[in-house]
Amino acid sequence: MDKCSKTLSVGLDVHNDSIAVAYAPEDRGAGVVSRGAIGTRQGDIDTLIQRIESKGAPLVFAYEAGPRGSWLSRDLTGKGLACQVVALALIPRKAEDRVKTDRRDAMTLARVMRRGDLSAISVPGIEAEALRDLSRGRDNTMQDLKRRQRRLTSFLLRPDVRSEGPANWNPAHLRWPSQLVCPTPPQQIVCQESVRAVSEQQEPRQRLERELHEAVKGWRLSSVVEAIQALRGVELTGAVIVLAELGDPTRFDTPRQLMSYLGLTPSEYSSGERRRQGGITKAGSSHARRALVEGAWASRYPAKVSWHLHLRLEKLPAEVQAIGWKAQLRLCRRYRQLTARWKHVTQVLVSGFLFVRRT
Repeated sequence: MDKCSKTLSVGLDVHNDSIAVAYAPEDRGAGVVSRGAIGTRQGDIDTLIQRIESKGAPLVFAYEAGPRGSWLSRDLTGKGLACQVVALALIPRKAEDRVKTDRRDAMTLARVMRRGDLSAISVPGIEAEALRDLSRGRDNTMQDLKRRQRRLTSFLLRPDVRSEGPANWNPAHLRWPSQLVCPTPPQQIVCQESVRAVSEQQEPRQRLERELHEAVKGWRLSSVVEAIQALRGVELTGAVIVLAELGDPTRFDTPRQLMSYLGLTPSEYSSGERRRQGGITKAGSSHARRALVEGAWASRYPAKVSWHLHLRLEKLPAEVQAIGWKAQLRLCRRYRQLTARWKHVTQVLVSGFLFVRRT
């Protein structure tokens, strides 16, 4: 075989200020060579590529997915080079390997990629990654808002202050604690500051939601976002969160792969004739899984097309409307069947997704 036709597997251990580099020739008998560490600037990466390309072999890069995003993968593929981004949990490691360094991580990546044992993840485009960051920013703001609401509710328990109406945190409910008179002046100050913190957190959440709804209009998957809203309980924000986390849904060949990616499949620990299944794996994106499970709570009620759902369905083809209605009937029927067997409500909601997937 010609030397130039052999592939050179390059492993990169990427950090904020440095990148550890190692490469492995395609020949299994050759050892893995460590190139040391380089900087993260564009000039450092270009110099590395020129030096390794001088060996006269096609290059294939691989590095672990992390908080630094996918800029390196897009940069390498833009230069016509093959690059794989792999999940840390999917990299095979020996159980007795207890030494971890940047150099060893890069060499492990190069060695495992040469064997062909790496599972690459999907790298989002710039537009999809920006929309995902926007949806996660909105989700983080929502979590901060809930924490402030719980903090205010917990504080009001100490002076035994109770709300007579529903705690839906609408403007009327927010006016109620602002009118309270606490037993002592220090408690009054804490109460007013807590109410103010909740009110101030409402504004960034609303701004991010507006930006999210505007950004999705020009997205290439906007038609898919509208189609997902045919499901009862999944409105625009939830549909955008799901699609932003999944990316292109056509990359999943079967519904089983989609459910496995979302972590909605049951865990299993079986041996011999004994089969033991546990809770869901909770692998993949927790943001998409939470949005779907929150939408599934609508299955507690009898199947119906509400006024808000009817407005969403008017814009969709008849085929999509039929699929949404069929899924709603199945989820509601499954909910009634499992609750009649005294199953926990959270287990019922998740198992409803698995039932629809199988049928």
